[in-house]
Amino acid sequence: MELELHLDRPFWSIPVSKPYRACDTWAVSARVAWISVAPVKGMALEQRDEVLLEPFGVRDNRRFHVVADGGRLVNGKQIGELQQVAAIWDEATRRLVFRFPDGSAAEGMVELGGALTTNFYGRDVEGRLVVGPWSEALTSFVGRDLRLVQPVDPGGGLDRGRAGVSILSTGSLEAMREAAGTSEPIDPRRFRMLFGVDGVDAHEEDAWVGRRLRIGSATVAVRGNVGRCIVTSRHPDTGVRNLPTLDLLAEYRHGVETTEPLPFGIWAQVEEPGRVTLGDAVEPI
Repeated sequence: MELELHLDRPFWSIPVSKPYRACDTWAVSARVAWISVAPVKGMALEQRDEVLLEPFGVRDNRRFHVVADGGRLVNGKQIGELQQVAAIWDEATRRLVFRFPDGSAAEGMVELGGALTTNFYGRDVEGRLVVGPWSEALTSFVGRDLRLVQPVDPGGGLDRGRAGVSILSTGSLEAMREAAGTSEPIDPRRFRMLFGVDGVDAHEEDAWVGRRLRIGSATVAVRGNVGRCIVTSRHPDTGVRNLPTLDLLAEYRHGVETTEPLPFGIWAQVEEPGRVTLGDAVEPI
């Protein structure tokens, strides 16, 4: 099994002190190791140095989503090629750019058309169809009819409603590497989490469920585990399945206490907005 790591900036370069153990006395060793957003759900991730957490999360994270015939939500689970498309979105100017692997691009100022309701795993999300070259470009690229939609409300395109924050530790990535029996690191982009955390033991973030965390100048309330899906088996650059993540989780995380099946990482809601920067402390309150 051959795995690759392709990050614009290596998240392990941030120095941290000795990892803590869960106890009554907290020694700050957990730090923000990466920040990743996806302006379009299912497309390539963008690495950030800092973000502003608002009540709904990061404003330009999952700001758009893609639907197929009949308005059905699609993402990397159904169409792995979407991960090959980089989206650049400027909320202030409303300029959107899609960059494709062959070097071509679709770009312009976003205008909104008719209303469309998308079912997000049992939750209705009100949106508007996006007018412009992007839907046609996506359709041509993947070979099936797709349309681009912008939710009416920022944060509306998140999987778990108000779950504006997702967190995964580098220790957990190392545990999966060991379970996979490979010497190559596991690319964290597979799991599409907003924040990575360095300086804690494998899956120690599970102990934060039900607690509040201070991340940078923001405070979040951790609500549950993130259950994984087939998209995590896909290479984050090509979208090709090349790592049996679900089988690995079913085997080495069998029987753990969790709020969702096949847990890997946690999700939280923003309680106090604030700015989060690479290297900021992550502290349970």
